[in-house]
Formats: sequence, structure tokens, C-alpha cells
Amino acid sequence: MWAKIQFFTFVKRNAGWMANSINQRIIKCTDCSRLSAYLREVAQKKVRRFNHWNYWGKPVPGFGDEKAKVLIIGLAPAAHGANRTGRMFTGDSSGDWLYKALYETGFANQQESNDIDDGLVLKDTYITSIVKCAPPQNKPTSEETKMCAQHLHQELLFFKDVKVILCLGGLAFYQYCRIEGLKGLKFFHKAKYELEGGQILMASYHPSRQNTQTGRLKWVEWVSVFEEVKLLI
Repeated sequence: MWAKIQFFTFVKRNAGWMANSINQRIIKCTDCSRLSAYLREVAQKKVRRFNHWNYWGKPVPGFGDEKAKVLIIGLAPAAHGANRTGRMFTGDSSGDWLYKALYETGFANQQESNDIDDGLVLKDTYITSIVKCAPPQNKPTSEETKMCAQHLHQELLFFKDVKVILCLGGLAFYQYCRIEGLKGLKFFHKAKYELEGGQILMASYHPSRQNTQTGRLKWVEWVSVFEEVKLLI
């Protein structure tokens, strides 16, 4: 019993160590052979505009404040975004929208996210995804999503201070509901549900080009999501 008490005391005092342990398991994961092969292929072939980059080419861990009150859950790393830079929503147009909104609402110290060493720091916020590897055509299979749930489950257990869970897109929303055993909830933009324990589950359209360039997601509507999140915490 004493050994167990000592262990949990160590965990409580070394939250950074625990988060790093989760992320190391994510980075080393090779459970999905199709995704692992795709990451290697993309990292080797690259694209012309990023030919000078040394691609990350591995599963991408979460990023942000380890004492987060807000947990943002996306779909998966972009092949030439986070899969290139090694940090969630970094180096692509979706990240441009996300980090600018976080900056304007006080959750980030800068509005740009270009590479892993650019000095970006998040406040009260942690960003992760339901699938940790960039999938071909940005479409993970249901089996890959199911396999990767183990990592998101561990992250959800770690972040004890989270008050708002914000899911970007329907796939992220419904996968979170599956992991947490939530039934009957529907995805729509700015959906909001109160969960047991007082947490709030919110949903938003994903800031993908498909949504932003077609006008399905407008900038004012997007920023208002984070303004509401800020009020909730």
C-alpha cells in the first residue's frame, strides 16, 4: 500500500513526466501498418515546396498546457502540416485559423504556427486528435480510428482540470462520445452539452479549407466559438 501511495504522489508532482510518457507511446506507435507505411512514404517523397524540410514522419503527439482547462480534439495530422513539422495544426491552413483564433481570445502568445521551435505557447489549452498519424486523403479507416482510441483515452484520463472539450468536426465529436460512452448526442456547429462532473462538450466545424473557403465556416463564427469557451472556463 505504501508503495502505491508513493507512486501516486510522484505522479501528482510530476505531471510533466506523465504527459511525456503518453506522448512517447504515441510517437513510437506502429499499430496501424497502412498509416506507418504512408508516413514513411510522405516523409521521403515530400512535396516540392517543402523539399528542404526534414519531415517528422511519425505519429504526432498532443501539444499545449499540461494544466489545460480546454481540450481541443481534431481529426488527424495533415500529411504536409503536422506530419512535416511534428506539432499539431502546425504548418497548414487549418492551423492558421486555429492559432489566430486562440491568439485573439487569449489562449496563445502568438497567432502563427510555422514550426516546432517558433516559440508558440498555449495557455489553459491542449490540442490533440482522434488519430495520431496522417492518413491517406485525410481519411482514416474506422479500424484505424478504433485502434488509436487507446491514446486519446489515456490523454482524457490525464487532463483532470479540463472544463471544456471542443471537438472540431463530426468525426472527432462522435469518436469522443464513443470513448466516453455518451449516447444520443448530435453534432452541429456550436453544439453544447453539459456532462457529468460539470464538464462542457462543445462542437464546431473543422477549420479545413473545404469549410473556410466555401463559407460554411466564417471567421466571425469561428472566433465566437473560442469567445464562448473563454466565458465557460
